[in-house]
Order: sequence, then C-alpha cells, then structure tokens
Amino acid sequence: MPQKFAVPKEWEAELAAVAKAIVAPGKGILAADESTGTIGKRFAPIGVANVEENRRAYRDLLFSAGKEIGQYLGGAILFEETLFQKTADGKPFAKVLEDNGVVVGIKVDKGTVVLPGTEDETTTTGLDGMAERCQKYYAAGARFAKWRSVLKIDPKKGQPTQLAVDENANVLARYAAICQANRLVPIVEPEILMDGDHDLEVAMDATEKVLAAVYKKLSDHHVYLEGTLLKPNMVCPGQDCPKKYTPQDIALATVTVLRRTVPPAVPGITFLSGGQSEEEATVHLDAINRVPVPKPWALTFSYGRALQATVLNVWKGKQENVAAAQKALVVRAKANGEAAKGEYAGSVAGGSAGQSLYVKDYKY
Repeated sequence: MPQKFAVPKEWEAELAAVAKAIVAPGKGILAADESTGTIGKRFAPIGVANVEENRRAYRDLLFSAGKEIGQYLGGAILFEETLFQKTADGKPFAKVLEDNGVVVGIKVDKGTVVLPGTEDETTTTGLDGMAERCQKYYAAGARFAKWRSVLKIDPKKGQPTQLAVDENANVLARYAAICQANRLVPIVEPEILMDGDHDLEVAMDATEKVLAAVYKKLSDHHVYLEGTLLKPNMVCPGQDCPKKYTPQDIALATVTVLRRTVPPAVPGITFLSGGQSEEEATVHLDAINRVPVPKPWALTFSYGRALQATVLNVWKGKQENVAAAQKALVVRAKANGEAAKGEYAGSVAGGSAGQSLYVKDYKY
C-alpha cells in the first residue's frame, strides 16, 4: 500500500521545491521572528523604545538590505505582526523579501508552557486554530513556517525525561502535518538548551534521543519529509562545562548524531545558534561542513541573535546608521553563507562578533 502523506499529492512538488530553495548552496535563514517581548529585550541595551513603529523600522532595515542579501539568505522567518507590516514607502515586507529572492516564513507557535508531571520541562502551545492561521499566512505570502520546542539537559533530574521527549516530538509532528495540509513547509525545531555543565558526550546522547523520537513521530503522522526542514541545536557541551572542546570536536559530534537520526529525504538542516557568539556560530557551521564523511542534506544556518547582534549595536535606532547596519548584516550573512559551504576563512572575526549571546533558559 503506498505511503499516505499529510500533504495533498498536488502540493508535494511545490513543498519540496520551496524547502530546497531555502537551503540552496551557500544560503540560510534569517530568524527575525522575535516576539514583541523578546525584541524589547534586544532594544533595551541600545536605548530603543519597544513600540510598533520602532519594530517596523528595524525589520525594514533587515529586509531592505538590498539584492545582495539574497545571495546568502534563502529564507527569513517573521513574527505575525511583521508579516503584515510594510516599508516606510508602503511596500509589504513579504514582497520586499520575495523581490530579493528570499522565501518568507512565519513563526506559528504560541510559546512554551510547563509540562505537568515534570520538573519545569516544557511543551509548546499553538495548535488550536493553526490551520486557519496557516491559510491566512499563505495568502499573505508565507511559504514556510517554524515551531520551536524546548528541551533541557540535567542528568541529576534525568532530563530530558521520556515524557518531555515524547510530548515535544508529538506536538512537532502534529504542527508539521497541519502546515503541509495548508501548503506551508514546516521547519521542525527541537531545541536542546545549552544550560548546564554537562559534557559533549551527554549532549550527544540527549540530541540523538530527541531527534530519533521526532522522526518516529513525523513518520507516524505521515509527514512528507522532502517538504520539511530541520532546525536543531548544534551538539555543544553545557555552557558551564569545565572541559573545553574544539570546533572540530563539536562538528564531529553534531554530524555523527545527525547521521544516526535524520533521514536523507530531508533536504536541509538549518542550525539554530543557541546563544553562541556570532563568530562561534559561523566557525562551528564551517567545521560541520568540513567533516569528511557523507552528509546527505544541506547543512546551513537559521540564526537570529548570531546574525543580528552587531546589526543592532550599529543601528541604535538612528536613521543615519541604517546603511551601516545593513552593511553589517550583509557581512555576517556572507560569512555564514561561506560557512555553509565549508569555505569560511575567518574574514569577519574580532570586535563584538566574539561576544557571547548566551541567555539562560532562553525564551522567544
């Protein structure tokens, strides 16, 4: 009996083509989907008020950085408010991105809540009414979506617990199936936080356990893998781990886990930066692409903080700084585009690019 997928047969080719376009060689994703509360935390250190016009102006800066940005960005993830905003001269952001060759994406989850029966582990909400929202987002120009689930490592508490792993894998699969049934490519994001002092081997075990569960549930829910992308954490030790690892150690650990768990049918893996500094995220991505073993998927980036930290510090909410901030975005995007091909030579190391972006128990 042939495989049944959640996606209508006539949309399979479209979804597969969109997924492949997002992770075309040397391209990745700009994650600009910070919630209203989170963008306020980004604005506070640079003295910018968290009001809608400032949020619009900042996203305008990002999306209007010019045609060159389309060489390095295959997609951009937007917050719902942003999807319906326009440039200062009235052009919808979705159209700006499309004209620059960037596929429009949308964050569809509603954030995390504590999972009853656990010690502060979480699940993610937002499935109710999601099909209708997906239809609205598609009409507004979105062609892919993102849903973030969050897991924690704490060996003393046995975390991630099997309950948390199963619940988050199941909710990611339900989300993915709903997206595909409504013509959107789902990015599946099971993030394991860097909180803790665990070593690289513990991180490998946890990530393998989580990804194996996710792909089992995606299969159970008849998700069409060729029309999906994965957004995982790189396999990194805990932020407080006393042992130091090289980029090559992290790269080999990451690729090893992915080869054990992610089917070759998945077109691309778009890593989150997870609180790494801008330069760390680029160097680690480059090292991952240099690991000398077969890697059947595109291995690229879906960075928020690791693409925007310098941009925000240059901009500071001032119109006269917009051009310089846009240049900073292009520089960082180009570096990650090179890293996605294993060709980054450290050209933009130094300055604030090495500053840690880690936030404990990070929430959007």
